[in-house]
Amino acid sequence: MLRINAGGYELTARLEEADAPDTVAAFRRLLPLESRIIHVRWSGEAGWIPFGDLDLGLGPENATCYPHPGEIVLYPGGVSETEILLAYGYVNFASKAGQLAGNHFATIVEGNEHLRELGKKFLWEGAQEIVFRED
Repeated sequence: MLRINAGGYELTARLEEADAPDTVAAFRRLLPLESRIIHVRWSGEAGWIPFGDLDLGLGPENATCYPHPGEIVLYPGGVSETEILLAYGYVNFASKAGQLAGNHFATIVEGNEHLRELGKKFLWEGAQEIVFRED
């Protein structure tokens, strides 16, 4: 299980190893991951962790343009920069270059009741610390 601490909230996510094995493996190489999450600019109700030109050697895998609340996707770069997106509400994943599809690699299974509060926090209070660790 993946433990996520963000903006004072604790969340637990299931890694989607069967549907996105390469993306899960690449993400595990980043762990433990400490960063900051900010509100997306183009995509709706989600938080965004930008990684610039980080190359994880990934292509599309279990890719979606419309992650549901609690789904976490990793966009491996290309049209836009490498990034992680955490959906807390309606999302139509995009950048200033247009529609994007991110690799759905994890799904929050505990703490979903805090997603909307977390989203409001990084929307109205700015960047929030976020830490990912695997049990």
